[in-house]
Amino acid sequence: MGKLRGKKVAILVADLTHDEEYAFPRYWLIHEGADVVTIGLKHQHTSRFGRILKPDKTIDEVSPDDFDAVVIPGGFGPDKLRADEKVLEFVKTMYNEGKIIAAICHGPQVLISAGIVKGKKMTCVKPVVTDLINAGAEFIDDKVVVDGNVITSRHPYDLPAFTEALINAIAAK
Repeated sequence: MGKLRGKKVAILVADLTHDEEYAFPRYWLIHEGADVVTIGLKHQHTSRFGRILKPDKTIDEVSPDDFDAVVIPGGFGPDKLRADEKVLEFVKTMYNEGKIIAAICHGPQVLISAGIVKGKKMTCVKPVVTDLINAGAEFIDDKVVVDGNVITSRHPYDLPAFTEALINAIAAK
């Protein structure tokens, strides 16, 4: 407990973000002492299972300079996030600065659209595999894959391994 004191983590959400893929890492990041900021495209979203998500900030109100890591939960929210140029610039800037980029399930769609997957070893949910490969990533079917500053995972069953890798990577920075 407390390994992440002084670290600031962004979690990107949109309508249809997967509830557990948002809540599980958020809880454990906070438990480890991170300052976690939920960032949305707007001030309120509805999750995949109908819960109301009220982001702390919108993408218009933040800068990648303020964060040590970004988490992109899955569900169908990433399809909306990947269409927003500010989200893509946010993620790409953090990637280029060597900050931790973590995406689970459909989350790697945002990384594809940000143009940061070529040559990376990555994993994702089955419906995104072809897109990942076509974008130049090497797909590895494992519960969590870490390649440099990019951490990816497949689905909710992999959340413990994904979150552990995320916490360890942030702590090591």
